[in-house]
Amino acid sequence: MEALANIAQGFIGLFQEGGKTFVGLVSGILPTLVTLMTAVNAFIKFVGQERINSLAQKAGKYTLLRYTVMPVLAVFFLTNPMAYTFGRFLPEKYKPAFYDAAVSFVHPITGLFPHANPAELFVYMGIAQGIQQLGLPLGDLAVRYFLVGIIVIFIRGVVTERLTIRMMRQRDLA
Repeated sequence: MEALANIAQGFIGLFQEGGKTFVGLVSGILPTLVTLMTAVNAFIKFVGQERINSLAQKAGKYTLLRYTVMPVLAVFFLTNPMAYTFGRFLPEKYKPAFYDAAVSFVHPITGLFPHANPAELFVYMGIAQGIQQLGLPLGDLAVRYFLVGIIVIFIRGVVTERLTIRMMRQRDLA
């Protein structure tokens, strides 16, 4: 009987801890997140959706921009999962590589711009908590994540593009 009571107490304790975490988020990061989302949406409205689209089409012509600038802008402005729709500006052969680059960037952007993918914030905050316990600044971590993320998405984009083109050629030969 005591074991059953301990299991029940542990079960409800799990939800109590979840509630404490939720309250911490509501009083901490959520107001910042809502403010950032509002600012980004206002910026898009101010600049104009047509101009954003035009910039994406121009960037898509060059490999370096296609797998660095485009995914960064897509994730920043459209956030996850809408960022993947930026691929519509690209020829079919580049779409899988763009998707790979964009989906690989939704975590590295979180430290600087949490509005881009709030779901990844839990992962980042867990790592950030460890960094804070070591007495290290979070800004450095966020910038490093961002910069390494750009390098990684470029490499992933180029590799995926080459694999996709190779597979498309093989399909046409078969």
